[in-house]
Amino acid sequence: MSADSKQPQPPEDGAATTADATTLLLSHARLTDGRTVDVRLVGGRIEAVGTAGSLSSAGPRVDLAGYLLLPAAAEPHAHADTALSAETPGPVSYAPEEVQRRATEAALLQLGHGATALRAHVRIGDVQGLGPLEAVLQARRSLRGLTDLTAVAVPRLLTGVAGADGLAMLRDAVKMGAGVVGGCPDLDPDPAGYVEAVLEVAAEHGCPVDLHTDGNDPARLGRLAAMAGGLRPGVTIGPCGALGRLPGDAARRVADQLAAAGVTVACLPQGGCGATETRGVAPVRLLRAAGVRVAAGSGALRDVSNPVGRGDPLEAAYLLASLGGLRPPEAYAAVSTEARAAMGLPEVRVEAGFPAELLAVRGERLAGVLSLAYSRIVVHRGRVVARTSAVREYCDSAAALDLPRQTRPERPPEPGSPGAGPVVRS
Repeated sequence: MSADSKQPQPPEDGAATTADATTLLLSHARLTDGRTVDVRLVGGRIEAVGTAGSLSSAGPRVDLAGYLLLPAAAEPHAHADTALSAETPGPVSYAPEEVQRRATEAALLQLGHGATALRAHVRIGDVQGLGPLEAVLQARRSLRGLTDLTAVAVPRLLTGVAGADGLAMLRDAVKMGAGVVGGCPDLDPDPAGYVEAVLEVAAEHGCPVDLHTDGNDPARLGRLAAMAGGLRPGVTIGPCGALGRLPGDAARRVADQLAAAGVTVACLPQGGCGATETRGVAPVRLLRAAGVRVAAGSGALRDVSNPVGRGDPLEAAYLLASLGGLRPPEAYAAVSTEARAAMGLPEVRVEAGFPAELLAVRGERLAGVLSLAYSRIVVHRGRVVARTSAVREYCDSAAALDLPRQTRPERPPEPGSPGAGPVVRS
């Protein structure tokens, strides 16, 4: 991890960077190394980690017995302006209040799954101008204290006469509060000129860059890597689904060029997104073998490019493990450690001194929680901001009596009712 990736970015709207001094004790949590510990949180950071039962706290306590405690996930590639629009009758509305509503609902959905930070791509220009961006920025303000949302400004054209307005609007977007400069160079008549314009604006304002590309042209990717090399605070590209269809030698050369330039790839295990033309998943193992940082996101969330989608980072990790061939720790790192690094956020470990951005999932081992991640508790800036509790009920039968973590209702339901049997809390 580069030194730059460890440095937190200041809030885009001047919000305070520190949480209040509330103390929270997470007790009897299981860690991935098998230990069961207490974790005390103070002022948005982990103050102490000790053996179970060894820590005390004057503040509230959350019993995490039966839960695996992990660094929180982060979502590096969302589309806030189009999320949850697939079932909209007629054309999708870009009225500010509609965009803000969809962006807020999508962010809360992803927060409930465990993503306490979100990078949201927002298209600017055309007839909508900067309206969708302003709506997403308003959603960010309303979500303050629950989740950290960063907006990526995505202009359509940046070169030639037609691109002059887009370039001016991109600069205005950064001044408004967009924290990342983005775009789709594949859609511009001059992709190299588009990338050059994006990098110039990013350098002017000290912003990260996050570009959409299918990755189907190795020469174009090589030029992008050469142009982006050394830019700080960093360049991310994605989803690069077509990169996996290149001949092996060509794909390896591109991977080596991206690694040498320090470019991160944000893949979408669920598939493509509306800003790219093809579906598919980047060759994660090949990229990692070359030394490329690979983060994983959810991409389209029930919009016109994909009518389904959970916005769940654990689903993305599951797909990387089940289809991408990564080991569970590598797969989860792609949606947590590597995603946070790609977004310029500080590293999180369940150790004293690190930010209190945590996710507790019911289960004992990482492979298990990636498979059946039902019940979750999400901690952001040292306080619980979301809970999901799942209860599975079976009808009364001998086969169900020995299931683990089984309880019966305190007051037996009426015979024949749906709850008249053992209850398993998942």
